[in-house]
Amino acid sequence: MGISDAVMERGSGDDGEQKTKTKHKGKHDKPKPWDDPSIDHWKIDKFDPSWNEAGMLDVSSFSTLFPQYREKYLQEAWPIVKAALKEHGISCELNLVEGSMTVSTTRKTRDPYIIMKARDLIKLLSRSVPAPQAIKVLNDEMQCDIIKIGGLVHNKERFVKRRQHLVGPNSSTLKALEILTGCYILVQGNTVAAMGSFKGLKQLRKIVEDCMQNKMHPVYHIKILMMKKELANDPSLANENWDRFLPKFKKYDVWTTQLYNLLICSMPCYWFSIFDFLHHLSDIFRKNVKQKKVKSKEKKSYTPFPPPQQPSKIDLQLESGEYFLSDKKKSAKKWQEKQEKQTEKTAENKRKREAAFVPPEEPMKQDSSKSEDAKDDVAAIAMSLKKKAKEFGKQKSVENINPETYIAASGEQPAKKKSKRT
Repeated sequence: MGISDAVMERGSGDDGEQKTKTKHKGKHDKPKPWDDPSIDHWKIDKFDPSWNEAGMLDVSSFSTLFPQYREKYLQEAWPIVKAALKEHGISCELNLVEGSMTVSTTRKTRDPYIIMKARDLIKLLSRSVPAPQAIKVLNDEMQCDIIKIGGLVHNKERFVKRRQHLVGPNSSTLKALEILTGCYILVQGNTVAAMGSFKGLKQLRKIVEDCMQNKMHPVYHIKILMMKKELANDPSLANENWDRFLPKFKKYDVWTTQLYNLLICSMPCYWFSIFDFLHHLSDIFRKNVKQKKVKSKEKKSYTPFPPPQQPSKIDLQLESGEYFLSDKKKSAKKWQEKQEKQTEKTAENKRKREAAFVPPEEPMKQDSSKSEDAKDDVAAIAMSLKKKAKEFGKQKSVENINPETYIAASGEQPAKKKSKRT
């Protein structure tokens, strides 16, 4: 009986503890001042210098290189950049010898994040963004993103073609993307520099990568963005999925579609022979597949003996005496060989450049003796033709003689011919 009573008491004690636990279940669920629905948590407040009166504890600096063709413009625009950074307590330096720009914090710097904005500013300037536009990145609402597109496509011709798809005719595609994403876009060399909000930059990065990887043309992305803009104006669709409204574009292969069309066209024609079908199929294959040229290999005569062992690198060095040279002489020899190759290459490039300015060969003039002989030949032919014409005329006059006129004319005296000379 004593044991059962103890067990009952322990059970009743456990029930009491569970009751006390359930009572204190929501003791931390207290109303917090930042859980007010009227507060916009995504709003970025303007920095107040009173938040950091002590300033920065250590100096932070960033530097970036710029291409040589930007040197002249940066020299002209540097006073504007320096004045804009001075307002935020950032010092900047333009080094024309090294070709670099450097920004660093000072004792007057109060905003700890402004140095990151200054870093983005010099990056944009090095990527050919105009200075008045690049200075806007210092505002809290403006962000930037530099998208590297050089490594996405390895073939140069294909890279240029896809980059042109991004720009469009007369930069129409680029302007449409700027309007729809609300970002400033500049395509320069192997990068795409963009400035705008986080949402717009995220959309733009996807569009650029899809274009360069040939996943989707930017025009289709523009259609999708226009549809999303229209759907955003409808408040009833704010909490719904928009996938059913958006267009879906499928990527297809030209070869497969041509083959499918051939099969569809040939099926209903019972008179369509297998020879014609194979002929059309070979045409499609020849157009879409690049035929590789097979190099004919010459058959070597069979020998049971293995080929002679090739000399190793050390053996070659021992033969030439390079093995016994010091490291300094080896490096000097390598440098000399490199210089010789470089001079040969520069001479070849110079010859190729100068080949465009070589005048074409003029037609050779004929010798005067040959021309005189030709003239003599022509004159002789002309004289012979004249003689033949006179002889032919005399023969005709003899054949057409009338005897009566001849007898009458013989009795009369011949009239004197009037001289042509006056």
